Order: sequence, then C-alpha cells, then structure tokens
Amino acid sequence: MNAPQNRRDFLNNVGKGVLATALGPALLAELGLGTASAAEEAAAASGALNFGALEPLVCFMQETPIAKLQSALVAKIKEGIPLDRLVAAGALANARTFGGEDYIGFHTIMALAPALHMSRTMPAELAALPVFKVLYRNTNRIQEFGGRAKEVLHPVTPAPLPAGADAAEELKKLVKAKNTAGAEALFASLSGSPDAMLTALLPSVEEDQEVHRTVLPYRAWDLLPVVGRDHAHTLLRQSLRYCLKAESWRSPEWEKSAQALAKLLSDHHLPRKEQGTKPMTDAQVEELARVIFATSPMEASTAAAKALADGFDPAGVGEAISLAANQLLLRDHGRLPSQETNGKPIGSVHGDSIGVHASDSANAWRNLARVSDPRSTCACLIMGAWQASEDRSNRGGDFLSWEALPMKRHISEVKSDDPAELLKQLDEAIRGNLQARACGIVHHYGTKGLPEKPVFDALLRYAISEDGALHAEKYFRTVSEEFAATRPALRWRHLAGLARVTASEFGRPAPGYAESREVLGLGRTA
Repeated sequence: MNAPQNRRDFLNNVGKGVLATALGPALLAELGLGTASAAEEAAAASGALNFGALEPLVCFMQETPIAKLQSALVAKIKEGIPLDRLVAAGALANARTFGGEDYIGFHTIMALAPALHMSRTMPAELAALPVFKVLYRNTNRIQEFGGRAKEVLHPVTPAPLPAGADAAEELKKLVKAKNTAGAEALFASLSGSPDAMLTALLPSVEEDQEVHRTVLPYRAWDLLPVVGRDHAHTLLRQSLRYCLKAESWRSPEWEKSAQALAKLLSDHHLPRKEQGTKPMTDAQVEELARVIFATSPMEASTAAAKALADGFDPAGVGEAISLAANQLLLRDHGRLPSQETNGKPIGSVHGDSIGVHASDSANAWRNLARVSDPRSTCACLIMGAWQASEDRSNRGGDFLSWEALPMKRHISEVKSDDPAELLKQLDEAIRGNLQARACGIVHHYGTKGLPEKPVFDALLRYAISEDGALHAEKYFRTVSEEFAATRPALRWRHLAGLARVTASEFGRPAPGYAESREVLGLGRTA
C-alpha cells in the first residue's frame, strides 16, 4: 500500500496535474517540469494518444508555427536529431491528427517514407531538402485542420476476438456495418503483432480497388522501420478508418470484384502449399501485361490467378501488373479542358492522373503481396490486375489504340549518344514542359546501356523542387522501386514515365522549398 500523502504532497501533485493539463505533455517535458509519466498521465487525462519518448517531437511537429518551422527543423538537426527521427515524429503527428480521413493529410503521410528514401541517395548537404519539403506540408496542413484540438485518433480499449472467429472476417463484417467503435476495438486487440494486424486488415482493403485505399496501408507499412513496429497500430489504424469512411460510398461494383476474387481463389486452389518459383520469360511478362491492360477486369484478374496457379513466381506477375499500369501513363493524352484545375493544366499528367494513380496502386499491391501472408499474396496480385484493367476501362478515351510514348518521331529526334549531352537535353525538355521529348531522351539513353543513376538524379532534383500536386515524392519512389524490381529489357519504360511526369509538373515550385534551401545555407534557388 502506498504511504498516505501529506497536505503538501497532495497540493504539489494537484499542481502538477493542473500544470500538465494547461501546458500539455510535450511542453511539460520540454521545460523539464515533470517526469515522462506525468506527461503520459496528462495525455491520458485529455484523451490524447501519447508516443512516449517521441511525444515532445511529435507535438513540436503539430504546434510549431509554420513560419518558424524550417529554422526550428534546422535547430533540431544541429541538436543531433537525425532525419529519420524527424520523419517518425512527423508521421505520428500526421496519423494522430488526421487518422487517414483528410485528403491532403493522407497524401502527406504517404510522401514521408518516399522523401526519406530520396534523401538517402543525396549528398549530405542536400539530404534534408526532400524531408523538409514534406514536413512543411505536414505541419501546415495539421494547423489548417485545427491542430491538437481536432485530432482524430484517440486511445481505444481493445475488445477480444469472439471465440472461434477469424479476425479478418470479423473485421470486414464490422467495417461493412460501419461499426467504427467495434472495428477499432477489435483491431486494437491485435496491436501486439504488426503482421497480425496487416493480415486482418487486407481483406477489408481488397473490398474496393481504389488508389488511396490501396496505397495507404503499404506506405504505412513502409514507415515501420523508421517509426518503429511498436507504433504499427497507430499507422495502420489510418487504413482501417479510411475503409470505414469509404463505406459511405460503397457501390454494387464492389461486390463484383469481391465475388470474383473469392471465385478465382477457389477455382485455382490458391494459395498453393508452396509459392510458385517458376521464372517468367520477358515475352511471358509482356504478354501478361498486354492481357491485363487490354482486357476486362475479370479476364485480367483471371490471367493473374492462372499464372499463380501455374506456379509462376509472384514477382513476375507483379512485373506484368506494373507494366500494364505504366501503359496508362505513357498513352494518356493528359487532362482535358474539363479537368483543368489550378496547378494541373490541360495536357498535364502529374498529380492525380490516371497513369500516376494506376502506377502507385500497382506498386502498392505488389509490395503488399510481398510482405503479407500466402492468401493475401495471391489476393493482392489478383486485385492488382483487376484494378489496372478497371482503371483503363473506366477512364474513357481509346487507350487501346493510342500509341505509347515515346513515339518513333520523338526517338528519331534524339541525335546524340553522349551521356552528358543527353542529360543536358533532358533538363531542357523538362524546363520546357516537353513531355514526349523527355520520354524520347530517356528511352534513347536506356537503349545505350548507360547507368540509370544520373537520370534518376536529374529527375530527383525536380521531384523535390516542384509541388507535384501531392504526388511527386510518392511517384518517384514508385518508379525507383519498380525499376529495381523489373527485368532490364523492360524497366526503362518506368523511367520514361517518370521523365514525362517530371516535365509535366515543372514550373510550380513547392511551398516552403525556397525557404528550406535558405535555412540550410544553400541559397534560395539551385
């Protein structure tokens, strides 16, 4: 039994509690006016999530006035706080604030891991730029949204899984019933195992093949090595809540794909006891990509299921899906006059274009297949094929007859074989918003067997400096991953697509970018 408190101790503890509530746990810890437990108690009393040792930095990301953020980030780096930890805090601040329910918010958290990956390829003096760009967007949106007072995620009490029930099926029932409290409580009961959470979540994700529903769980998973697996519940909750919110726009089309998936898994006896390991030839990958791109969603997903049932390596099936999605980008005629918005002019393909969305979705399905259980490995690839086909079918336009970039003319106009001259011409094409020419130069460069890194470096510069309508970092990472995971004979198509998007987005600098360069001592322009 604890010793009884005297009057002085009692009043001292009450004073601490009042002070903690008034100042908040982060400021309390920063000022040294209380212990970590006092800060956690204050957070619990206010109904806020608390992230332990990261909590002060998480609150810093939410509360620092946007006009002071960039210089404050530099000060944190000078204190010895690495970029990884700043990204971790930014991700948790984003998750706690938005819970996967704000359009700009969830696009921003999906850009954090890609920005950090980008920074790791850069010289030390430039490495902070992509991270600062996204953290600026993150804090700005948090404060527009309402900051600490408007946080979406709060502590949740776990509820055990009913005896004999399957977690994935039970969770899917609760999501379809729009039972947010029940779904959250069940999901919290799995929080001790990130793998169990992902396994339970994916069947709900698969209910609708929509880009944000697909990409959000993968980008959350991609953050775990940075944020820590002990915060997996917070990151994956965003995907669960997105699925719950999406029930308000459920359509009969969802049932078609769900029924198709169940039938294909059953008809092809998937998953098999042993995952397929047969390599696909270049021709087989190209043919599967053609089928996925050119046929109906049912035919496309059937072709993927058959390839898996025939024992082919899932990686080859994934290659075909991503190449089919890439065709949407290379064949797209760009935004129509009716689709023009601020920052996305007629003919542009950056931002939420069909090709960028399709490529990001294919990349997410492919990566989720890689990290999930055998059943979801098959389901993700089957639904990835369905979505690539459906995106083409629903987009409108005659994608099947439109010629992919670069056309013969654009290739023939590239005269030089000198790498330095080709990179110079690529930069000129980007600055001139010449999408097709940029594709032609990269295609020609790739046919010469030259190393890809100088091209990636040339495009990276603009993925950082330009706004990209919320998609620049994510799509750059998509292409980086797909290029690395696609066979040499076919991979340069992805880099040609990135060149096109880069040329499309040039001319609209990212908010905060010039200031980031200035506070880092790099000058306001490159």
